[in-house]
Amino acid sequence: MTDRLYYTDPYLRAFDATIARVDRRDDRLVVTLDRSAFYPSSGGQPFDTGSLGAFRVVDVIDNDDGTIGHVVERRTENLELSTGESVRGEIDWPRRFDHMQQHSGQHVLSAAFDALLKVRTESVHLGAGVSTIDLAREVSPAEIAAAEAEANRIVWEDRPVTIRFATAEEAALLPLRREPARGGTLRLIDVADFDLSACGGTHVSRTGGIGVIAVAAWERFKGGQRIEFLCGGRALTGYRNLRDAMTASVRLLSVLPAELPAAIERMQGDAKEQKRATVALHNELARYQAEEFAAGAEEVRLKPDTTSCRLVTRAVDADANGLKSLASAIVAKPGYLVVLVSSSSPALAVVARSADVSVSAQKILADLIKQFGGRGGGRPEMAQGGGLVASPDAIIVAARAAL
Repeated sequence: MTDRLYYTDPYLRAFDATIARVDRRDDRLVVTLDRSAFYPSSGGQPFDTGSLGAFRVVDVIDNDDGTIGHVVERRTENLELSTGESVRGEIDWPRRFDHMQQHSGQHVLSAAFDALLKVRTESVHLGAGVSTIDLAREVSPAEIAAAEAEANRIVWEDRPVTIRFATAEEAALLPLRREPARGGTLRLIDVADFDLSACGGTHVSRTGGIGVIAVAAWERFKGGQRIEFLCGGRALTGYRNLRDAMTASVRLLSVLPAELPAAIERMQGDAKEQKRATVALHNELARYQAEEFAAGAEEVRLKPDTTSCRLVTRAVDADANGLKSLASAIVAKPGYLVVLVSSSSPALAVVARSADVSVSAQKILADLIKQFGGRGGGRPEMAQGGGLVASPDAIIVAARAAL
């Protein structure tokens, strides 16, 4: 059993301990100590990092036997750790304090939703970048704003956050926000006159240490609502990112910040109009180009029934949609078979036929893919493929041979 120093002093940054066991995991060591201030991944909170002597702590594991495993990497070669050896541990404090701000902020925010709206928090995730709580039901933007305001009131009142321990029997008589998930002696986090929760995580000693709680986004999730939030330093970083993006946007669009949504909406409208105009022009160009290609078609006889059709084979500088548009325009007339190949490499190919032509476009494309690789498919009337490794001329010659 590892003595968990963070249980009573989450602000402890360095400590001395004795190595109880050293195990190997691939090229890393897993070190078990008699006492540790390192927090393992548990309860939705990420693990601590830092150092054990000359080793980097890159992961911390909560073992089933009550011990804590510290996964370490050597800073230099020829370093070893031995059972019974004394070692000094140091916590990556900025990472730890960030986790403390997020975890304490989560308690306060969850308690605010519970106190104001009677909405229970079903699950929690304290991530490396953002954190979330999953609420039991959907809440409106106005309700979210009210809970956010209430949570920050508690933060700015700088209330004490204390740690105490209670038996399961004692806890049953206390106003816990949630029923504990386990029995035995419970560690309780008490936000003065606001929230009391069983929790093994690290927390600030006063709510003022949270700094600020900012709801960043929300979405429906499993019949309830997922709330994404940022606390303390993360909220400040989020504000800076938002400020920089806003400043750059208003400068580019020459509008005031309040005018930005309307300006973006206008730009989206203009873009849609331009896209419609571009599509219309492309269609008109395809119609003229199709007429040109159709006029240059050659008369060929098809196997095995020796019926004839007009064959169009061209290499075209176009994407798949452009090739399909051209082919569709040509085969809209009776009596045509079309093989269009892109000038790009690897090549795209579209094979199409008029309704009165008996040959299968799908079969011709399959023959081309078998010979030149790639993939594709379609119907007897039209088929398309990509990834053909050959020149356009070679593909066209092979298509003719397939007839």
